[in-house]
Amino acid sequence: MSDPSAPFDRPDVILPPAARQADARSRVAVADIAVSLFQAQGYEATSTAQIASAAGVSRSTFFRQFRSKDDVIFADHEELLEQICDYFAAEHDDPWLAVCEAATLVFERFRERLEIVRVRDLLVRQTSVLRDRETVMVSRYEKTFSAYLRRTLRAVDPVVAIQFAAAVTATHNFELRRMIRAVDAERMPDSADLSVELLRVRARFTPVAARREAVEAPARDLLIAVFPVSALPEDVARVIEKRLRSAAL
Repeated sequence: MSDPSAPFDRPDVILPPAARQADARSRVAVADIAVSLFQAQGYEATSTAQIASAAGVSRSTFFRQFRSKDDVIFADHEELLEQICDYFAAEHDDPWLAVCEAATLVFERFRERLEIVRVRDLLVRQTSVLRDRETVMVSRYEKTFSAYLRRTLRAVDPVVAIQFAAAVTATHNFELRRMIRAVDAERMPDSADLSVELLRVRARFTPVAARREAVEAPARDLLIAVFPVSALPEDVARVIEKRLRSAAL
């Protein structure tokens, strides 16, 4: 439940980049403390006053940073969304790939904070109001991705941009859950695994670009084989395997 003492609105203050980064780090630090308190005491049993006290800030400072107790647990998402917007503000040769790279950036940030992210995941699964807030956060990533594509690829059908953004977000979230809930560290996906899956998504949505890259690939990266229709499948497989192995040497 939202804290009833929280103000309805917080004035928007435009900060210079350095101050904005410092503010974001401060917000994430408070959020990490809040998550630890939620884990120890329970979400409902933890008050904003307790969070502010543990973080060493006043209640007024807390409410300048967060609208409510519900907001504090997702503070790092706000920072990541700002980083994505900054990333998209730069020029990118391939906007489709830029969206994939932005999703990988988010994944890597969560991997760096895996311990606290795992605690939050458990809290979210146990608390309905946090599940609702998480759904809202996911939609913000999708909207940020699709808005960027629609802005930079005006010839692309807006529906395609929306579908691509949804596919990238869903793929990211699937791999993120696998990482968070992995029992065996050896089987835990990493950023490279996510990148492979996202490139597959990109290939489905940008077949022309994918075909062009294949055509422009160096000849040494291509194997062209011609067999008579009477050739046995096992002979075809054996010859191709032999050629591929020799090319890899």
